[in-house]
Amino acid sequence: MTQTRRAIVLLSGGLDSATCLAIARDMGFECYALSVAYGQRHAAELTASKRVAEALGAREHRLAMVNLGQFGGSALTDPTIPVPEEAGSGGIPVTYVPARNTVMLSIALAWAEVLGAHDIFVGVNAVDYSGYPDCRPEFIRAFETMANLATKAGVEDDARMTIHAPLIELSKAEIITLGTRLGVDYGLTVTCYQADDQGRACGRCEACRLRRAGFEAAGIADPTPYQQRGN
Repeated sequence: MTQTRRAIVLLSGGLDSATCLAIARDMGFECYALSVAYGQRHAAELTASKRVAEALGAREHRLAMVNLGQFGGSALTDPTIPVPEEAGSGGIPVTYVPARNTVMLSIALAWAEVLGAHDIFVGVNAVDYSGYPDCRPEFIRAFETMANLATKAGVEDDARMTIHAPLIELSKAEIITLGTRLGVDYGLTVTCYQADDQGRACGRCEACRLRRAGFEAAGIADPTPYQQRGN
């Protein structure tokens, strides 16, 4: 009897991670969704992650807690740093959260070992991304190497740990087109850096601009609820 392959899918509640979960499911994995409360300024995306996990049939959905906000250093964790509403001028933007993807992948790796899973999915993107260093292919390759050096599973098991980043070379429009084909309801997701308590998007931050442009380029109606008409 063929054993069901298990995978951990990092699920923020946003557009990219929802697509990633749909891809893992389509590949035949039994999906265990992991969301991380890292000290972000709003909880709307975490609420969305629960909706997405249920809608896409995750076998289990867990919420891990780690307070990166205690260190500050990012507009997404420090309310004293304003979220920019204009296009950046280059360099790493203030919305970069120091070590966030490293921390979240490490937590996913711990759960994978416990479950006997050898596959972790993460929705990082190196095309329509904001200049974050931990969204690059080099980072994913380096983390996978580390995962196979630093874990019992990586040393003793026959199968290697694999970090899947299926969106890393796709445009936002390509991601949306793929996810729509796989049955993702993007109306359940929250992408905005400064969504309100109801999960409505501001329509002005970079995350909102990239999301809206992606739907326009894909020729698919944008289901995003906005805080103000006309955004």
